[in-house]
Amino acid sequence: MFDFNLQVTDGNARAGKFTTPHGDILTPIFMPVGTQATVKSLTPRQLEEMDVQILLANTYHLYLRPGPDLIKRFNGLHAFMHWNKPILTDSGGFQVFSLGDLREVDADGVTFRSHLDGSTHRFTPEIAIAIQEKLGADIIMAFDECAHPDDHVYIQKAMERTHTWAERCLKAKKRNDQALFGIVQGGIFPELREQSARFISSMDFPGHAIGGLSVGESKQDMLQTLDVVNRILPPQKPRYLMGVGTIYDLIEGIRRGVDMFDCVLPTRLARHHAAMTYKGRINMANAKFREDHRPIDNACHCYTCQHFSRAYIRHLINTKEMLAATLLSIHNIFTLVDLSQKIREQIINNNFNSFAQEIIKNLNESS
Repeated sequence: MFDFNLQVTDGNARAGKFTTPHGDILTPIFMPVGTQATVKSLTPRQLEEMDVQILLANTYHLYLRPGPDLIKRFNGLHAFMHWNKPILTDSGGFQVFSLGDLREVDADGVTFRSHLDGSTHRFTPEIAIAIQEKLGADIIMAFDECAHPDDHVYIQKAMERTHTWAERCLKAKKRNDQALFGIVQGGIFPELREQSARFISSMDFPGHAIGGLSVGESKQDMLQTLDVVNRILPPQKPRYLMGVGTIYDLIEGIRRGVDMFDCVLPTRLARHHAAMTYKGRINMANAKFREDHRPIDNACHCYTCQHFSRAYIRHLINTKEMLAATLLSIHNIFTLVDLSQKIREQIINNNFNSFAQEIIKNLNESS
């Protein structure tokens, strides 16, 4: 049911095809995040029209509301949210990490209090897998511990727990129609990242994720970590960089051999009135756009840029209309999905490096 075909390489950049029960995923790919079984402000049809190939949903949030048993009774996430293409669910590890003092980690798992009502819950590797099997995504994630990136003593303990939990996740998994990815941890420490990459690679997961980045470390540390990890991860399996989603991050991640990306950033920026472009972010609430007839980006082919002016979008923001977030979300997600497709074409044509240099140059000039 699952197969990764690495079709072309251009340096370390890769173009591939990952086959799943709900369709093929052409990589490199950006995956919009639908935390609560919805990409905020957008319909599935709008996402399909942007050529989105795969969505993410969040195990922690769906466990709390509406609950995995209810979703199972609706025949899983695909039917529940009316999305017939691939879905990936995370394990809830990052959300548990984000709870801070509301959670307590031990060797067996994590006890935490809900951010909604303070009720107490527990996740173990076995519980995380059972929840994800009820949700029914095509790709599911091993339960891991994401820790602060520069605390060496704790990071090592968290990494070792992540390895033990990965073994337990493999043993707990029952469904054959779901691909379980292992997660590499180790903070910003090269020796720990190397150790983790070797351990996770040895377990024969169908794909590998790189976790614990974009959590406060510098860009330089993130990129150096990717260099270490991707030298070790087996090339014949997809590589997924978790929670990363700027134009710069996609370019530099793909340059280092990453295939898959996800991030809430495009829709979060949209709700804060910001548009993503190859020349940097634009604050669409700015008064200078009051009579601006131009689209957000003259070169963009998204629905928003093909139909609406900057002046109209600013008007929607100024009057607090919901359509503002929708139109900006369409543009921001389209920008990253379209960028992924353009990069794939450039890799196939052996032209990735010059293409990437031009984009980075434009971003640097605008900063």
